Amino acid sequence: MMGTNGVQYQYQYQYASFAGNSGMAYGYRRNESFLDHATEFGKAMVEISVEFGKGCRDIVWQSLGREDTYLGREFRRIKGPCAKFCAKLRFFNEYLPEDKDPLHAWLVICFVSVLALAVLCVTTESNTSATPLIKKVFLHPASADRLLLPDGRYMAYREQGVPVDRARFSIIAPHTFLSSRLAGIPGLKNSLLEEFGICLLTYDLPGFGESDPHPSRNLESSALDMLFLASSVGVNDKFWVLGYSSGSLHAWAALRYIPDRLAGAAMFAPMVNPYDSMMTKEEQRGTWEKWTQKRKLMYFLARRFPRLLVYFYHQTFLSGKHDQIDKWLSLSVGKRDRAMIEDPIYEEFWQRDVEESVRQGNAKPFVEEAVLQVSNWGFRLADLKLQKKQRGRGILNWLKSMLIGDLEEYTGFLGPIHIWQGMDDRVVPPLMTDFVHRILPGAAVHKLPYEGHFTYFYFCDECHRQIFTTLFGTPKGPLNNTIETIEADQTLIEVDREEEEEVNLVDSTID
Repeated sequence: MMGTNGVQYQYQYQYASFAGNSGMAYGYRRNESFLDHATEFGKAMVEISVEFGKGCRDIVWQSLGREDTYLGREFRRIKGPCAKFCAKLRFFNEYLPEDKDPLHAWLVICFVSVLALAVLCVTTESNTSATPLIKKVFLHPASADRLLLPDGRYMAYREQGVPVDRARFSIIAPHTFLSSRLAGIPGLKNSLLEEFGICLLTYDLPGFGESDPHPSRNLESSALDMLFLASSVGVNDKFWVLGYSSGSLHAWAALRYIPDRLAGAAMFAPMVNPYDSMMTKEEQRGTWEKWTQKRKLMYFLARRFPRLLVYFYHQTFLSGKHDQIDKWLSLSVGKRDRAMIEDPIYEEFWQRDVEESVRQGNAKPFVEEAVLQVSNWGFRLADLKLQKKQRGRGILNWLKSMLIGDLEEYTGFLGPIHIWQGMDDRVVPPLMTDFVHRILPGAAVHKLPYEGHFTYFYFCDECHRQIFTTLFGTPKGPLNNTIETIEADQTLIEVDREEEEEVNLVDSTID
């Protein structure tokens, strides 16, 4: 049967599609897919959620919103004052569109205001905590004084304080890992050096800054470089050596290989070989547990697989970008050290020092420095200990003892050794200094409560004055006339003459 409505044709077609073999249609039926089931399920869940919400609303209203409840009574109590307050603010409705319900309009305004305030707070917080701009390493023009070493290398050095010929005291300070001659004593004022009559000499280690690399350097060659620097600039008297952190291993080498040229040593948080066999298990454990896992890995690679260090160095301080020292060297620092390294004054100093240190862009000097620290030094700290020299056997030694007498001969370093150690230092833990003091009991250890690795040595005028007073006593200024210089030279000549006469006497007797 066909009607005038086009829908009947559709229904007839659908009926026929469901007809059996006999040609009879049993009724309209549509195939249902998985999407249809999911849609119906979603509609049912929405309806259930709406009804559940309405039920919760009714429960809350019956429990709290009715007039016989506590909130209802409180609302009735403040309803009058609120109505009066709203009546006073009703004139604001005049600024609303006439076709808008005031209640609806003010709700929208409040919602938009709260949303804008939240966005503003989030934006402000993100701006304050944004990552600072990464600065690139700048290559400065060469400006160092350089001297030619006997093996043909050039050494860059820096001279601070009074001139060498007028200095009462001369100090040579080898720099630390990832540093340069520009470091010295950070923040040290030139006026303080002049007050004590000090000439401070710093230099670039081989391959650092503007110094040429050494083809096969070791700690002995480092000590000889220091000796030649002193002789080249005119330091005729004995000089002091200053070692800070990892730069102390070169100061230890000077005490071992050129002790006759040293007047004393000043150490600040001195590093030693962390694999030293003379360290007890407690000292090793107390030292290693203060370090980060990455720093432990760096020491392990330097000892076993030093070539792998090249990759890590190119990812950090040789990447051409600046960063903080604790991130580059994997250091764990305390609160006071953290405040120090985040100070703009320190940051400016650190970046300039790093730029000079990595000037040559070569990872090999840094790998050599890391290997020197954890490998065999060629001597032990016990060799620096002041002790009586055992006399040898034989006729010559017997004759020598008869002529010289019973004068005792000593081995080790005869001069004073001062060590300053911060008790909150996590870069060079205090247990490492305790180990040094156990091996060298004659060293004077100055323990600094609440001080870290950087706080006492860096940018502290009072600390620098205390250091020089401890080492040199009352300041007397530079040698300001030739009389003092002549007297000092005459004393040295007399001492050398006496030593020469003793040697000649011994040689003539033996002959």
